[in-house]
Amino acid sequence: MPSLVFLLDGAVVKEVELVKPRTTLGRRPNNDIVIDNLTVSGEHAVLHMQGHAVEVEDLQSTNGTFVNGQPVERQLLRDGDQIIIGKYEVRFADARQRFASAPQPAAVAAPVSAPQSALVRVLTGPGAGREVQLTKVVTTLGKPGESVASITHRPHGYVLAQVDGNTPPSVNGQDVAEPRALAHGDRIRLADVEMEFTLR
Repeated sequence: MPSLVFLLDGAVVKEVELVKPRTTLGRRPNNDIVIDNLTVSGEHAVLHMQGHAVEVEDLQSTNGTFVNGQPVERQLLRDGDQIIIGKYEVRFADARQRFASAPQPAAVAAPVSAPQSALVRVLTGPGAGREVQLTKVVTTLGKPGESVASITHRPHGYVLAQVDGNTPPSVNGQDVAEPRALAHGDRIRLADVEMEFTLR
């Protein structure tokens, strides 16, 4: 039976077997698999199982769904594939595929530019001078209930999106209603705290 292995900071937190033709994942309690984390959308993704084939489909989530580091809308899964949903790393496991006939030649991946590192420097407020290294796929910033935003590291760069709160974040004085790509030197404001995004 195919299954999903959930990891957080490298530690296994749970394993779920896929038994239904359609399995939903998200933050809301009506999902088949509930992931209670602000980086996960209310209805984040769905897994379709037909016969031995399993596909993951992103449900237009705020932070996206990634398979082996690439953002996907809908993707057929193979044993060992890494899925990123919010802060969680999810491994797809299907023993049947391990003993299948000879593997197909791997597709040649498109060249990927050298990864950039980035950080956010806090400019105002109690944490002024603090630097937050953006080493994870998704980093959340702000205070729950006031203004919370996420910065997602995607293959083409870093994207800021609102996660929680009545006051949207702003970039260079403009409110961010939809996910927005960040550029070196952008000024981010969350409630009354101003930060600077820096690429290195």
